[in-house]
Amino acid sequence: MDRTALARIEFKEYTLANGLRVLFSPHRVAPVITVLVMYKVGSRDEPPGKTGFAHLFEHMMFQGSANVPRGKHFEYVESNGGVLNGFTSYDCTAYFELLPASKLPLGLWLEADRMRSLQVSQENLDNQRAVVKEERRLSTDNQPYARALERFRELAYDNFANQHSVIGSMEDLDNATLEDVQQFFRTYYAPNNAVLVIAGDYDLRRARPLVRQLFEDIPPQAPPPSVDLSEPDRAERREVFHDPLASVPALAFAWKIPPRCAPDNDALQIAGEVLVGGRASRLYQRLVKQEAVAVSLSGGAEARPAPSLFRLFVLHHPDIPPERIEQMVYEEIARLAEEGMTETEQERIRTQLIARRWSDHLYYGLQSPLGRALGLAFATVFDGDPNTINQELERLLRIESREVQQATQRYLNTARNRTVMTIIPGAQGGLG
Repeated sequence: MDRTALARIEFKEYTLANGLRVLFSPHRVAPVITVLVMYKVGSRDEPPGKTGFAHLFEHMMFQGSANVPRGKHFEYVESNGGVLNGFTSYDCTAYFELLPASKLPLGLWLEADRMRSLQVSQENLDNQRAVVKEERRLSTDNQPYARALERFRELAYDNFANQHSVIGSMEDLDNATLEDVQQFFRTYYAPNNAVLVIAGDYDLRRARPLVRQLFEDIPPQAPPPSVDLSEPDRAERREVFHDPLASVPALAFAWKIPPRCAPDNDALQIAGEVLVGGRASRLYQRLVKQEAVAVSLSGGAEARPAPSLFRLFVLHHPDIPPERIEQMVYEEIARLAEEGMTETEQERIRTQLIARRWSDHLYYGLQSPLGRALGLAFATVFDGDPNTINQELERLLRIESREVQQATQRYLNTARNRTVMTIIPGAQGGLG
């Protein structure tokens, strides 16, 4: 095994008195730094009637704090040559600044100020509620296949914590009160529910006291309530969805699989590469190149810190019956379960995994400060141990064909826990 490919991501960790976990990863490749704060809150933490709160707060966090007026967070970062953003997922919410190395104090000060004193006012709530509702219209309600896939997730899972979309429902956003969102902030946006990562070109001896000065006196809160994320076994579930915005019919498949870091999830990550990992994958070669029945396909195994999904999404030609597509998909899954992967496939996948880890992509490769910070934050929040960033690739490179066979047979080559949606263009009852 190429030991260079497995080179460690170096970091140092300590926890402040208020419970904030801090990870330092100096990496002097370029004179830039990333300050990233990840909060352990996502759509999974939203009860019925409160969907969309985690994503709403992604917007609320840019509406000003005690020392940063509304709109100034962006201005302060961008006028100093930096970029910033935030994102919400099912399991976490994160914010980052990518700045010139000399501006580390600015990034830390901005994140500390809003963790300490975000302005959760009625005016800001009303303003950002309208923004999120418009985002939902643009990204979900008026996009082909988006509503179908939102419904598909509701079918694939049985537990509400896993089922509902990140962006939430219009009704729940309309019903959100100021008291609701203030309580949400107190509960989840506390230092003891967050991880701070600093990666890039800086001196640890200077950064550490600065972090303590800015963050340590932010008061902790009671730990958030735990959430049951378990999923029951069940029989196959099927549905037909008529999508008036779609122009091409589609099939969506999902199987429930174990959470990230579980041996079978690792094996199914490799199975996903064999089946849909690019143009050399089996399903692409069969459905698109050889049989010419599909327009495109995507999917693979999720790696959530909760019961995950192995998903496939196939856009197919209108004159091809969906039953034919479905049969081909099952045939390729059965072949993988019976024969495993070839040596050529195994070598291709290993090469792809190593290339992704050390990608020189400006933002997300582990050679970049942001990619490194994200990897450490995900490992800490999802796995409880930042060092899993140094174990994941090694685990995947050690997966053997036999393990892929067994996991495919156990989780994919079966109707158990499977969900299938047939997506038909046009309104129900129309001519398509």
